[in-house]
Amino acid sequence: MDIDAVKSEIKGDIGREMVFYDTVGSTNTVALELAEGTEEGAVVISDSQEKGRGRLGRSWVSPPGLNIYMSIILRPRIEPAHVTLITILSAVACTHALRKTTGLAIAVKWPNDLMVSDRKLGGILTEIKTTRKEIVLAVIGIGINVNMEAGDFPEQIRMMATSVKNETGKSFAREPIVSEILNETDRWYKVLHAGQKKEIISEWQRLTSTLGKQVLVTAGQETYYGLAEAIDDGGMLLVRLPTGETKRINSGDLTVLK
Repeated sequence: MDIDAVKSEIKGDIGREMVFYDTVGSTNTVALELAEGTEEGAVVISDSQEKGRGRLGRSWVSPPGLNIYMSIILRPRIEPAHVTLITILSAVACTHALRKTTGLAIAVKWPNDLMVSDRKLGGILTEIKTTRKEIVLAVIGIGINVNMEAGDFPEQIRMMATSVKNETGKSFAREPIVSEILNETDRWYKVLHAGQKKEIISEWQRLTSTLGKQVLVTAGQETYYGLAEAIDDGGMLLVRLPTGETKRINSGDLTVLK
């Protein structure tokens, strides 16, 4: 990947400092290790990952030369109760960037999946460090399947995953996608710090494929079934249960029921 080409298109603060690796265990792990001596907005990018991580302890398939694996270092100074907003704004930023650079009708599945044709194109893993009162560090890990062929995916996820190339029939340069994601993240991060949480929530709700659907959510040891109605000001999913009760869910594994 040509990092100079990425840097030349950076318009904001996020992405002005970049560290590139041919391979790492996980870009999030490296970013967490580098964060203390690194400015906010620094980005770790790798051509491949040996131990790529998804949410809920899952692995992220990360072959070299094909996809995007990067992590953004932020210091948002917001309440821990609002941590989901970091993932929400990241999903909004990635969706805007991918729609612009690929022409695909990307949608967001709560809380962090980037979907097209009901299959997963990318995902976001946010890891944080907190005090009792605020988040002092957030690392946003972003994985986007760009040029993988259908046969490149492990058989167990082949029917659930896709790539930009699978959907368009064309190969794409990764650099313009990376720079656009970073520029959009910078834009929406500034919206967060301007106190305009409702604007982020509203845009996420416009871009999502989750709301208005019957869903099954596994959160820890609990499982909930109901109608996904909205997300609240903290980014928590509101599910109306068959009993009529509304359940607020901070994180979990969501399945949209057919």
